[in-house]
Amino acid sequence: MPNHMRAIVVMGVTGCGKSTVATALCERMGAHLIEGDAFHSEANIRRMASGTPLTDADRKDWLDSLGRELTRVLASHELAVLACSALKQRYRDSLRHAVPHLGFVFLELSREEAIERVAHRSGHFMPASLVDSQFHDLESPVGEARVLAVHALDPVPTLADQIAAWWGSGTAA
Repeated sequence: MPNHMRAIVVMGVTGCGKSTVATALCERMGAHLIEGDAFHSEANIRRMASGTPLTDADRKDWLDSLGRELTRVLASHELAVLACSALKQRYRDSLRHAVPHLGFVFLELSREEAIERVAHRSGHFMPASLVDSQFHDLESPVGEARVLAVHALDPVPTLADQIAAWWGSGTAA
């Protein structure tokens, strides 16, 4: 099936569990994990760590790098899962431009749940003070092509099974 999704983005606001769910999905599907945070520039990491939200201009090179990495992984005939916030439609469209038939899994989470999760997370550069900016930038992907919305607080194994079934069914293509 030539139009079937070979890559998906696990997306949502900070604290929704993108990395955790993407890792579980990769283990379940035998896919290659691309951790979006690993592609941020040092300047962008410092900016976020200091509590300054990124602008669209700050994100452009990051999104271009993620598109190139998705293309590289797919060229090796692997399935790919990208953990990436992809908050705005234009960010998702940038990734879709790099990889046609790209799917998105939106981990839905309330502002209160995100604040709670981020406040208790250790070892991550994104402070809880940026949660509001994430919700300000969020443009829900619900209604866009090849999008599955799930509740981020569901158990990770349940989410991985649900996403794998959607991804593997061919109905998402």
